[in-house]
Formats: sequence, C-alpha cells, structure tokens
Amino acid sequence: MKLIYRALTAFTLLTALPSYAAYKVEVNAPSGVLSILTTYLDLVRYQNRTDLTNEQVRFLIETVNDQVNNLLATEGYFSPTTAVDTAESNNLIDTVKLSVTTGEQTVINQVDINITGAIEQESPSTIEAIKSEWDLVKSKPFRQSDWASTKDKLLLKLQTDRYAAAKIAASKAVIDPDARTADLTAQYDSGPLFTLGPLQINGLKRYPASIIHNVNPLHVGEPYTVPRLQALQRQIQNTAYFSNVIVSIDDNANNAENAPVQVHVSEFPTQRTRLGVGYASDTGMQVESRYTHYNVFNRAWVFDGQAKVEQRRKYGALELAMPPDSKSYVNSISTSFDRTTLQGVDLRNFRFGFEKSRSGELYDTSYMLTYYRDELQQDDGATLPDQTVTSPGKHQALVLGFKWARRDVDNPIFPRRGHLLTAEAGLAFKGIMTDQTFSRIYVRYKRYIPLFTRDMIIARAEFGGVFTKGQAGEVPASLLFRAGGSDSVRGYSYQSIGNRVGGTVYPTKYLTIGSLEYQHWFTEQWGSAVFYDIGTAANSMSDREFYHGVGAGARWRSPVGILQFDLAYGMQSKTIRPHISLGIAF
Repeated sequence: MKLIYRALTAFTLLTALPSYAAYKVEVNAPSGVLSILTTYLDLVRYQNRTDLTNEQVRFLIETVNDQVNNLLATEGYFSPTTAVDTAESNNLIDTVKLSVTTGEQTVINQVDINITGAIEQESPSTIEAIKSEWDLVKSKPFRQSDWASTKDKLLLKLQTDRYAAAKIAASKAVIDPDARTADLTAQYDSGPLFTLGPLQINGLKRYPASIIHNVNPLHVGEPYTVPRLQALQRQIQNTAYFSNVIVSIDDNANNAENAPVQVHVSEFPTQRTRLGVGYASDTGMQVESRYTHYNVFNRAWVFDGQAKVEQRRKYGALELAMPPDSKSYVNSISTSFDRTTLQGVDLRNFRFGFEKSRSGELYDTSYMLTYYRDELQQDDGATLPDQTVTSPGKHQALVLGFKWARRDVDNPIFPRRGHLLTAEAGLAFKGIMTDQTFSRIYVRYKRYIPLFTRDMIIARAEFGGVFTKGQAGEVPASLLFRAGGSDSVRGYSYQSIGNRVGGTVYPTKYLTIGSLEYQHWFTEQWGSAVFYDIGTAANSMSDREFYHGVGAGARWRSPVGILQFDLAYGMQSKTIRPHISLGIAF
C-alpha cells in the first residue's frame, strides 16, 4: 500500500508542474550579420526547447543585448542597438521579435608591423616581402577573425621558411568606438635561422634505413624550409615500403643550427592482396587482383603480381624490384602479357625487360631494355589487307629505351597550375632479336592554366612516331599508334582512329593529338568542363585526316583523383559518346 501511495503522490506532483511550449524568434538585422546572430544567440538557439520556464525565457531576453554587442564586436560593430518585442499566450511568452541596428562598421586607421630577430641581418629583403602580404590595410573593415587570421598568416610565412621558432612577440588592436577606427600593431620575432641536420629515423622494423637515406634530397647545413621537408616526404612515399610518412624538425631555438630532421614512418605489411572492380568507357567492366610482397629474400626486394580482366582486354604482369641504390635508382625485372580485342583487331603483346629508374623531386628518369613479341590478327582470323602497316603474324624487337618525365604542378593530385611533360625514345636493330630496324619517339605535354578563382584551362598535346626505311611491317604492333577514347580524342571509341580498312582499324606509324579544356568549379568537389579535341593516327605525315571532337562534362574530386564524366560529339563519326572512368576497390 505504501508503494502505491508514493506512486500516486509522484504522479500528482508531476502533472501539477507547468508545461511550456517552444517559443518563436524573429530576427530583423542587416544581411551581413544576420547569420552570426541566428547561429550564436542563445535566445535563438533555445527556441525549440520545451523544458524552459517563462522566467528562463525572460532571462534570455534580458541578456540578449550583451550577447549582440559581443558578437557584433567581432565584426567591427561596436555601437549596435537592439529592440525586443514579445507576445504572450496563456501568460507564456509565445513570440519574440528582435531588431538589431549595427551602426557604422569600424575601419582600419593605422597599421604598424615590425619583424625583428636574425632575419634583420640575414635577409632584410624578406621582411618587406612578407610585410607586403599583410591583408589588413587602411580603410578596410575591421573584423576580429580577419585580424587573427592575418597575424597567423604572416607568422606561418616565417615559420615555414627558415625561421621555425618565429613567434608573435606582441600584438594589439586599439579601437576608438566614437571615431569607429582601429589602430593595429603586430610585433614578430623571427628567432634564429634554422639549418637542416642529419636524419633521425623512427618506425623501421623490417627495412633498412638505407632505403630512406638513398632517396634523401636534403643536404646537411642547407636552410630549413617546409617545402624541402615535403620533398623528402614525397621521395619516401614514392618508395614501395611505407603507408605513412611524417617529416619534421624540433623548433627549439637553442638547436637551430643543423637541427636533426625527424622522420617517422609506418611500414606496409610484408604482404598485401588487393581486389577491385570498376568500369571504363574505353575497355568496359573490369575485375582486378594484385599481390605484393615487400621483403623478398628479407632484402627489401619487392615482388608485384597483378591480373586484370576487362571486357575488351586481358592483362597480367609480374615484377621484381630492388630497393633504391645510393643514387636513388631502382633496378627491376618484369614481364607482362596484354591482349586487346578492339576495332576488329586482336592484338597480343608479350614483354620481358630490365629497367633502371629514378623518381626525383621534379624529374623521373628510366633506362630500359625490353623484348617485345606481338601477334596481330583480325578478330575473324582473316588475312590482313596489303595496305596495313603491320604484316600478318608474329613480330619481335629488342628495344633499348629511355623515358624522361618532368612534373611542375602546384598539387600532384588536383593540379591547378603548372605542367607535365613526358618524353620517350627507343631504338632497335635488325638481327638482334629484332625483325626490322626502327626508332621510336613519343612526347606528351599537359599544361594547367588558372583563371579567376574557380576556373582553369587544360591544354594537352601528343606526338608519336616510328621511323623506318619504308613500311613498318615488321615492327611489333604494340609500338605503333592508334587514337580515340577518354584520354585521347573524345567523341570516338577507344583506338578507333588509325588505318581503317573496312570495319577494322590497324595501328599506324604516326600520332598527333591536341586538346583544350575549360573547367569551372562550383564547389571544392564539383565542377564542369567544355572541351575540344583534335587528332589523327596515320601512316604518313603528309597524307592524314584529322578527327575533331567537342563536348562537355562533369568533374568530381574523389579522394584519389578527379573523376570525369563527359559527353562528346565526334564531328567525323557524327555520334555522341560518353566517356567515364569509375573504380571501386575493396
């Protein structure tokens, strides 16, 4: 009975407590400050709560003026006025109307920036260069966020270029609320000049430290800069062994001379297996598997095997690579088999070769000796016509090759400014595992030109040629050229431009491609593009037909690069084709 009595008493007390409905707030303020008021004012933030008493709501109203003053002061308004009207229902506040007048915004009157320390003697010209990037100038509106970010921006300039221990010694903003002006003063101390010392490596378990030392581009005693540390980080990440790399120095001003470079690495597991599915408009659906062993013979040799099955392509490859040597070169041996069935041509390519390659900060260099053995047939097995470049059957070549690439872009994944250049050259002599003497060159150039804030132009040019006496009938077909497709001339199917005989397209001796693309980015992730492509693949430089393609598309910055979806119209083929690349790894 006591338990039942207590329960009834508690129920009676709870039902006797008043229950309040949420109130509504209407804010009338200039558009420039409306967002900050509706986001941070407690009176607005709590309007949908049903657990506030009438007294608590009145307290929020009484304190709203102080909150408005504090919030608008950060935007340079130091004399705002507020007015509050309320409406009640059943003796409870139902609606609150808040009107805010900001008054005149405070503007910057004077700016005094001083940078002292070692930089005064070592690089006085740098002081003026850094001060020229100060954004808060006379007559510009004063905002607290701008004041804080501008101070930090100059500090970061010092800390990332030679003066790691730089600090803000003093700063103040003196506000005259009557004159509505602000006088700004910032004093920086650069501290000592930092130079780079030897590497101190942490995190190695299975691999020798020589891997990192052999790709290190830094020199003991050179001035410290963040870009130089990033260069070391990229070189280490370009090796096959590490999933994560962090490079830094200790910014202790007492150890500025030859400050040790701290390198923290996380190793990949000894073995990795990857599977993936995807789609490309050029070769269709695809399934891929890959296996990598990073420590063969416990000597940090890397074995990599992969297989890919696509609708119009079958590919498999094996490679064994040594760790970088003292000059950063990686020596490797590889073999591959590649079969494509495109445009009526069944092309089977076998390769086996040796390569010596080095990936630098801006340049990649490779020396190769590769044996090619190709077989080209029509899909239906018929004999090839006489006017094709490649004669029927199997052809071989032992090619001495050289490849050089230069990268000079602001962002390796999402470039907006800079250029990429690739050049290849090869030479083969008849009688040395080669059916016909020839030389081969291929050049590709891509330029990124920024426009305005969210726009840019991408220009692309390609040229390739195989040079022999007479026809190139004994040259392996995989060393010849065809054009068309997503990364070639859009508006035409993959490798559909070449020596067309009936419904079959055969490889040719020469390739020429040009492209212009204009991109506009609506957000950081999404953009659009319009483009014009022109190109040809022909047996003669004088007797050739150029193919034109125009179109538009969408762009998305995925975590691994830009995904492109294009619709292109081929002027010669008079068809509209989609071009898309999409992959999912798991």
